[in-house]
Amino acid sequence: MTAVPAPRGQRGRYLGDLALTALAPASWGTTYVTTTTLLPDDRPWLAATMRALPAGLVLLAVNRRLPKGEWWWKAAVLGVLNFGAFFPLLFFAAYRLPGGVAATIASVQPLVVALLSLPILRVRPARAVLFSALVGTGGVALLTLSAEARLDPLGIAAMLVATSMMAVAIVLAKKWGSPESPLVMAGWQLTVGGLVIVPFLVAFEGLPPTLTGENVLGFTYIGAIGTGTAYALWFRGIGRLAPTSISLLGLTNPLVATLAGLTILGETLTAGQAAGFAIALGALVAGQALGRRSALPAPVTPPPGTAAPRSEAGSPAHTAPPTTAPRPDPRPG
Repeated sequence: MTAVPAPRGQRGRYLGDLALTALAPASWGTTYVTTTTLLPDDRPWLAATMRALPAGLVLLAVNRRLPKGEWWWKAAVLGVLNFGAFFPLLFFAAYRLPGGVAATIASVQPLVVALLSLPILRVRPARAVLFSALVGTGGVALLTLSAEARLDPLGIAAMLVATSMMAVAIVLAKKWGSPESPLVMAGWQLTVGGLVIVPFLVAFEGLPPTLTGENVLGFTYIGAIGTGTAYALWFRGIGRLAPTSISLLGLTNPLVATLAGLTILGETLTAGQAAGFAIALGALVAGQALGRRSALPAPVTPPPGTAAPRSEAGSPAHTAPPTTAPRPDPRPG
């Protein structure tokens, strides 16, 4: 049997899925600039609440669909992992750590996803992808860390827990699949996450006495673009791409944050930081290419008179019955 190249249509769909999904962490890369220039100072609980709850309620109102059966508790679990616990931990770490330290810790997420994928999804990530993830973490460290960076133990712990929680959410979402569209799933989870945060906002910060026009603009941006739209694209990608492909796209976040700092805040890069940027970008591109090559074997030409086998890669991962043992993901990883 003779191997033939993968169809152009399949390659095009894969690249399109990658590009759309990458828009999510790219938008998250603008959060730091938005927070420092438009949002109220020292209000992490307010920022977390306004980032999750309004977007979730709007999506619920637009879609008018509620969970059914087991998806009540599954949506609650994912909502807490992705938003209810993740956002407060993220902002807590941001107030106690330099951005470079937080970005470096967050960049290990692909490795956490890879470790979780083996026992939960029965998927063994390609060594090339793991190597790309390690190189990407090194690139982010070169790009963002400085000799003066202070290491706060509580901040480091919070960032490690937040990164791990999002990794668990990625793997569980891949295992459980999705009964609804990405917008519906985003609405459920954002609403749950926002409702979990509200009591802490009231207890620790209270409601703000007033909001400026800049504050409203900032909250609108991070809610509508950086959260509602971004997480809908993120959840769509989880249903179409392998877990390691998804998590590697997280390297887009510090890269875009760096570009935003250069263009909006007037920051500059040293030679070492520029090298780190190039290394992280190269690891992102190489990881996706190598992961796809290792996860998608080339189709074969069947002998004359026999039907061509149907590839599992042509069907969405979430169509597999949740009651069966998960099979190795045929999609790029």
